[in-house]
Amino acid sequence: MGSGSSSEEVDMSSSVAQFVKEAIAAEPIVIFSKTSCPYCKMAKRVFDSLKQSYKAIELDDRDDAEDIQRVLAEITGAKTVPRVFYKGECLGGGSDVKALHESGKLQELLNA
Repeated sequence: MGSGSSSEEVDMSSSVAQFVKEAIAAEPIVIFSKTSCPYCKMAKRVFDSLKQSYKAIELDDRDDAEDIQRVLAEITGAKTVPRVFYKGECLGGGSDVKALHESGKLQELLNA
């Protein structure tokens, strides 16, 4: 019984949720990443090519990675990495960041 979504509910007042919110607020560019993820590397390469510094939070180095991904899913609607944030707004994943870069919109955002 109880096949509702309660098992997937995320406590947005938890210490993990606080960590995620504080990390997003602390730096202009934050990438929630995994070291072996090709899309994560793609997103980082875009910012590296623009000589933009960013804070990478490598989830495969953390014991609470799954909890962080659940919080990210609650915030962004997607549990996958990378989740890239600019000034508190989610830009999406690696392909999204690459597309923004190729269209020139990422540079416009960064220059605003």
